Amino acid sequence: MSQSFMERALELAKEAAIAGEVPVGAVIVSSEGEILAETRNRIVELKDATAHAEVLAIRGAGARLSSERLIDCDLYVTLEPCTMCAGAISFARLRRVYYGCSDPKGGGVEQGACFFDQPTCHHKPEIYGGICETEAAQILRDFFKEKRE
Repeated sequence: MSQSFMERALELAKEAAIAGEVPVGAVIVSSEGEILAETRNRIVELKDATAHAEVLAIRGAGARLSSERLIDCDLYVTLEPCTMCAGAISFARLRRVYYGCSDPKGGGVEQGACFFDQPTCHHKPEIYGGICETEAAQILRDFFKEKRE
């Protein structure tokens, strides 16, 4: 695990917040350590409920590799993926998922539906939570605090 990939995801999350999006950033890295795709939430911008950072990163990495399978690739994302994103991660066959902070309300990996533990799940990546957790959580807290003011 490289701290720098999560740090890049955190920068992308900050960019999302500035753009008025829920601040989530994602980076997909090859087994050689090459960044294949990096993006942020773009739901509001694209008027697309599926434009979560994870889904956009999977699309970008798939296009870059000319493959729907991202075997031997790792995802770094600032917030625990939701169930929709967990499904996309499974279908893409990502090797590992590193995430920042847990999402008790919307998470689908270690909270909520726990997608990867379902008998219908075709592929379960290795999961590592709590990477740069404090900073990831602070970005979200600051964003929602500002929205409430």
